[in-house]
Amino acid sequence: MKKTALVLAAVLASSVVLTACGGSGKSGAQNNNTQGTEAAGTTAGGLDLAVQIGPDPETIDPALNSSMDGANMILHAFETLLTVDEKNNIIPGQAEKFDVSDDGLTYTFHLREGLKWSDGSDLTADDFVYSFKHLADPMTAAPYAADMLSMVKGYEDAAKGNLDSLGVSAPDPKTFVVELSAPCVYFDKIITHASMVPVKKDVVESKGDQWSLSPDSYISNGPLKMIEWVPGSHITFAKNENYWNADKITVNTIKFVLMEDSNAAYSAYRTGEIQMIRDVPTEEIPSLKGNPEFHIEPRMATSYTIFNTQKAPFDNVKVRRALSLAVDRAYIANTLMMETASPAANFVGPGVSDKEEGSSFEEETRNINGGDFFDIENHEEDVKKAKALLAEAGYPNGDGFPVIEYMTNDAGYNKAVAEYLQNAWSELGVKMDIKIVEWSTFTPTRRAGDFQICRGGWVYDYDDPSNMLNVLSSESGNNDGKYSNPEYDAALNQARDTADKTEHYEKLHLAEKIIMEDAAVSPLVYANDFYMQNTDIKGTWHSPYGYWFFMYATK
Repeated sequence: MKKTALVLAAVLASSVVLTACGGSGKSGAQNNNTQGTEAAGTTAGGLDLAVQIGPDPETIDPALNSSMDGANMILHAFETLLTVDEKNNIIPGQAEKFDVSDDGLTYTFHLREGLKWSDGSDLTADDFVYSFKHLADPMTAAPYAADMLSMVKGYEDAAKGNLDSLGVSAPDPKTFVVELSAPCVYFDKIITHASMVPVKKDVVESKGDQWSLSPDSYISNGPLKMIEWVPGSHITFAKNENYWNADKITVNTIKFVLMEDSNAAYSAYRTGEIQMIRDVPTEEIPSLKGNPEFHIEPRMATSYTIFNTQKAPFDNVKVRRALSLAVDRAYIANTLMMETASPAANFVGPGVSDKEEGSSFEEETRNINGGDFFDIENHEEDVKKAKALLAEAGYPNGDGFPVIEYMTNDAGYNKAVAEYLQNAWSELGVKMDIKIVEWSTFTPTRRAGDFQICRGGWVYDYDDPSNMLNVLSSESGNNDGKYSNPEYDAALNQARDTADKTEHYEKLHLAEKIIMEDAAVSPLVYANDFYMQNTDIKGTWHSPYGYWFFMYATK
């Protein structure tokens, strides 16, 4: 007998596709020409909204994207089999229900009647079969492939090019079946991820890497469809009249204004050109606190420093630990960031659940280890340890240590954090240069490993610690620092493959301890989102995964 995992007859309209921050994939907009189409299916009295969530995205190809700015656009254009609502509950998306076999190995998704692509053509279960195989295809080079599909039967062979070995099938046009190699206690959460959306086979295969660059070929299945892209200016989406729940969509158009300069964004907001901005000038924050248009919202995210572990001297664990211990996280969060973030005492931060309902993985980490990995209240003690470790590594007082380079983009507090790290590490006798690059350059450079140290961060795609811990696995396409530890990989694989929740979380706690002792990265703060939004705009929401949802906006 099968267990019905979710049935929802009522129409709960939400198209949420989540992706984490980082950088990936191929160039998204640089070679695109201005293009546009007519907006069809608009709502009488609907809203035309302009928002700023970042600059030109590196890519808005769902298989290649791993950045928050691109994902926020993808989530308005596409919909996964399952999605989440404004309370972060998993609800039906393209599938109206799904079943899980008693052994936890087979997921059967039952698609809604009459699903369409934005061009009006039929969307069937075969589209999901193609899309999952496209994600697994090594020729796609999807950064999320292993993270999302490693638990699917036959993934290892598929990742080598034998795509037909992947355990996905469509017994009929309305039924999509996924077979797992081992039970995965969080697979229903994974299925909500941006990379798991369907993409249209004939468009992708005929246009290749260019399919996501033009309104004519960016065929989607969610609440909105692309109608115009002017690189360096804006990307506009309009209501998709072929979306199954189009009657619930209240916006006519959403213009994503592409700005990297927070001062320019703030100026456009103040003149009324834009109704919401994600990038608020940090120097304005003291005067904005208490303003009803200024919001600080919790976000399940950790900001950290990435060491390129393949390059000396960062291939030395004692060097990495010394640099990490020398950082005053309380100063960064409370003074530098003016309490818009919290000091990161561990890698996995608050808001992430443990095995019991309502539990905290971070609190359990603290209980297991008898405290935190960093002594937030006694930073001087950590500095003493840092100096001792650097001496043990062969660089007493920094003698003989090469000049190092830290790469970042200039947004929010990024430059200020870089300057603080420069100062903090100088106390160890380490000299550091700062390299600031534009976002469009930063993300592919980081992914290519062309750096010594750089800014990093992760916002959760779903509520399970594995989501962030998997980033540092040897096989992850998001492991920009190329950290590798077989013991760590084994712990993650055991956590993934067990059907026992207790064992799942035990292995994840072990994995976190391993990377903290290895100083695989240096956690800095648990980040929040701060932004401005016109108080006249109603019906939108911000999720703890770091995304805004505008498709139901009203005024």
